[in-house]
Amino acid sequence: MTRSAMRLTSIGLASKLACAAFSLSALLLAAETGAHAQTLTRFPALTAEVDRLSIHAATDLYALAPLITDFQKLSPGTTVEIAEYVTNDLFVAAAELCAQKRALGDVYLSSSVDQLVKLANDGCAQRVEGPDLQRAPRWANWRDEVFGFTFEPIVMVYNRDNVPADDVPHTHLELAELLRREADRYRGKVGTYDVRLSGIGYLLAFNDARQTTTTYGRLLESLGRAQVVLRCCTSKILDEVAAGRLLIGYNMLGSYAYERVRRGEPIGIVMPADYTLVLSRGAMVPAHAANAGLAARFLDYLLSERGQAVGQEQSFFFGLDGAAPPYIEGPDVVTSGIARPIVVGPTLLAVQDAARRKRFLEDWSQSVIQNAP
Repeated sequence: MTRSAMRLTSIGLASKLACAAFSLSALLLAAETGAHAQTLTRFPALTAEVDRLSIHAATDLYALAPLITDFQKLSPGTTVEIAEYVTNDLFVAAAELCAQKRALGDVYLSSSVDQLVKLANDGCAQRVEGPDLQRAPRWANWRDEVFGFTFEPIVMVYNRDNVPADDVPHTHLELAELLRREADRYRGKVGTYDVRLSGIGYLLAFNDARQTTTTYGRLLESLGRAQVVLRCCTSKILDEVAAGRLLIGYNMLGSYAYERVRRGEPIGIVMPADYTLVLSRGAMVPAHAANAGLAARFLDYLLSERGQAVGQEQSFFFGLDGAAPPYIEGPDVVTSGIARPIVVGPTLLAVQDAARRKRFLEDWSQSVIQNAP
């Protein structure tokens, strides 16, 4: 890894994160932690440090902060460091070090669970045991190596101030038809992931295509003709929807969108009534983790009743049982039968197959980019 001088700066994120515990002095290290990491945030131990947990995550800091600070109440002598990445960069960095029989840190967290499954399949994960780890749904646990610890519907969002009620799409086909019918109004005003660059965007697009080929094809064509705006991350699209620069966001993580609603931003959230993909954010302990025992305790905490309660109240807002917060449009994702969980398991290896990925991205680019007017 490259090294660079580190500038240590205190940050007061307690009010921003709505998490009083975070005022216990989280510190941001404005430094390059390697070829791929963006920032490193340190949560100092609450008492004299006795151990240190290194987490490498493709997850927004605001969502992890309440979980980290609560975990530290159970392990007050633990300092926690979190290196933040975009999904593809985390995967590349982890794979590179695994080939050298090394690890980035003690825990990997990522919304791109297919990438974690690929790492595990390549011998880069270790089996983890703990009293609460079996709380993960069967579809969110692969070989006790990759665990899903959240339940996150994939939603459509819209700007409540600028999208007429009659225009709000409630199915994938309705979105495709809206972009055809109101082409001028929505041209350049719809955002989604650039699946060539975003691991989570690619995973969601791949699973969309498996649900209904005809509808997905029509939607891609409509997005292309509407000159869809492509971004790396959910947060970037939500920023632009909240500001009114975009009117609709497609395939957004429900937890991130709901956090914006809690902030008071003018964002509406729709769980598509034809089907709603459900992602469980993944966690794994790399094979060569320096502090595997502590890492296992942290994963066990994430799936414990206590960790799940903190996550649902302050971080990810949806329960593993599918319980949803208020103010979300669309049918109940569980009782209605619209939920389509992305199963954490060997089927995800197909998502990472190099030849299949190349074909999928070529077809996606043909529809979304080359067909744009």
